[in-house]
Amino acid sequence: MTDRRSELAANLTAVRARIDAACAAAGRAPGDVTLIVVTKTYPASDVRILSELGVRDVAENRDQDAAPKAAECADLPLRWHFVGQLQTNKVRSVVGYADFVQSVDRSRLVTALSREAVRAGRETGCLIQVALDAGADGRGERGGVAPEGIEELAALVARSPGLRLDGLMTVAPLTGEFAGRQQAAFGRLMEWSTDLRRAHPAATMVSAGMSADLEQAVAAGATHVRVGTAVLGVRPGLG
Repeated sequence: MTDRRSELAANLTAVRARIDAACAAAGRAPGDVTLIVVTKTYPASDVRILSELGVRDVAENRDQDAAPKAAECADLPLRWHFVGQLQTNKVRSVVGYADFVQSVDRSRLVTALSREAVRAGRETGCLIQVALDAGADGRGERGGVAPEGIEELAALVARSPGLRLDGLMTVAPLTGEFAGRQQAAFGRLMEWSTDLRRAHPAATMVSAGMSADLEQAVAAGATHVRVGTAVLGVRPGLG
């Protein structure tokens, strides 16, 4: 445990230094960017160590892994972010522990989230996931709504009981015009965020960037970066 704590502490220090350097290069204050540690596939014991090391935001992408982990760590001062593609039959469980759902990408999901948030007496923060590689069906390879669908979906979230519209999220696409052009992709997300905030001034979160491209996200203006491997190490196989 001591070795693992030392490993995580060193990794966290390195990642925070990268964020600080990226902020300095972009003329931003370090406190402008929140680190979310993506703890998927890692045990609750790691989450507990991270909390002891000052981490306050953690993310998961599969409810079957996240729900028991969140329950085991319920005594910790953490904010839980759900970042994976979310099926409506998992919404009740996710609303029970997630402070934020960053992968809102269709109206049916908004309706389900609202219903369960009201039932649970919770307010759930929602980010619209934008697909920069959206196909003819209006969805991306890894989820997300096409850019032209942002306004309508955001308005639905904003008027839905139990939900709070917090901003936008994206994943750098592997295909399409933005493939391999992370900073351009994140810059476009910032343009859509600016448009969104004209109608919804409180929707200030911009979640973009991961272990390999957090610098580009910070340079573009992201408020939150989602980092897993650089903090926790190479992920074990999911089996």
